[in-house]
Amino acid sequence: MRFSRTIQTVDVHCEGEIGRVITGGVLNIPGATMAEKLHHLNTVDDGLRRWLCSEPRSGPAGSFCLLTPACDPRADVGFIVLQPDQAHAMSGSNAICATTALLETGMVPMVEPESVVTLDTAAGLVVARATWAGGKVVKVTLDMPPSFVAQQDAVIETAEWGPLRYDLCFGGVFYALVDVGQIGLTIAPENARALAMTGVELRNRIAAVEPALHPTTPALNGLSYVMFRSEEPDGALRTCTTLRPGRADRSPCGTGSNSSMAVRHARGLARPGDRVVSRSIIGGEFVTEFVEETQVGPFKATRNRVSGQAWIYGISQIGLDPSDPFPLGFTLSDTWGG
Repeated sequence: MRFSRTIQTVDVHCEGEIGRVITGGVLNIPGATMAEKLHHLNTVDDGLRRWLCSEPRSGPAGSFCLLTPACDPRADVGFIVLQPDQAHAMSGSNAICATTALLETGMVPMVEPESVVTLDTAAGLVVARATWAGGKVVKVTLDMPPSFVAQQDAVIETAEWGPLRYDLCFGGVFYALVDVGQIGLTIAPENARALAMTGVELRNRIAAVEPALHPTTPALNGLSYVMFRSEEPDGALRTCTTLRPGRADRSPCGTGSNSSMAVRHARGLARPGDRVVSRSIIGGEFVTEFVEETQVGPFKATRNRVSGQAWIYGISQIGLDPSDPFPLGFTLSDTWGG
């Protein structure tokens, strides 16, 4: 066996959503800021992402958490999310996975009862506070990037459902938040395939007419996801973020929950101190706390904290044989969609 490249990962899931944390094999990514590194991965060289996220080394589900040296001296580590579609600035579930891996493997020293890890992301600093019990991280609370509503009650005309309303929001990446009743479905496991394919199709249609421009950081431009939402009888928010090429987020979605709080605030339904439970399609839960009001460019924004838990399930080494006929992987429409 001879490898021309090797990557080590700590394999973690957050409420069922896979986040494989790269702990060795990548020294750095070009760029003086995390936004520049993100831009490099998405526009200059996406070979690392394609190699890791495509078959035969991976599949449509899950992400890789890329750790780099921090650009901001206040941070412990740089953080970028590699997914099958592109590299993304921020993900709540993946940040929880990364924090758990860093602490439980000893890469960052554990301090009981609470350890603090500061992640440098293209969307800004994310402070993660991890609660310990019996040598295990039992909760991670993230101080999320400021979230704001760029367009409230925007409308896209559809042949299938007529005029469909959505809220265009930023919570670390851009979302279109859609009330699921508009497409005649509920957020339930048996509807996962229909939700996923519909959400990706809607994302593509909205992205074709909505540039989703960030007011301060161009590397954050562009619509990433459609997240379907509904309200539970107990007041919790049921969520289903849909990700290209066509799947449903297994977690309650941290950046989506962050965005949802901005919508509640914009509608006069939330004030500092309020907490909302987000519940995923498989029943996992995050808690979002509205901390304070702030401003992002021309937009009124919210600062929120999102809490959840992750579990390590494996440690892997991924290698590239120099004779491998698929050095950048491949995708097929049977599992990856069109």
